[in-house]
Amino acid sequence: MPKEIGKIKIRIPRSITKGQIFPVKALITHPMNTGLRKDKETGERIPAYYINDVSVYYGDTLITHFDWSFAVSANPFVSFYVKADKAAPLKIIWKDNKGGVYEKTVQINPK
Repeated sequence: MPKEIGKIKIRIPRSITKGQIFPVKALITHPMNTGLRKDKETGERIPAYYINDVSVYYGDTLITHFDWSFAVSANPFVSFYVKADKAAPLKIIWKDNKGGVYEKTVQINPK
């Protein structure tokens, strides 16, 4: 597996106040192959390889979940909002159809 697959970036505001609803933007490096394209050199189909499950936790609580298919573009980006009601980790977990699990956590510390 190429080293860059699973590289994750999560962006949140630098300063968050308690009770604020703030944006979370996340990007993961993943080829998201549909299984329909052919390799230009060999002519063989490139096997399906895509993220199919995304879960977001704030503290111990699952706050959102996405079921994806091969129709999502390469290097998928997701954006959503969270209400800052406590100091806790925000963890995003991506799973792909080949058993890969990728996760990243950022700490939320509202003032």
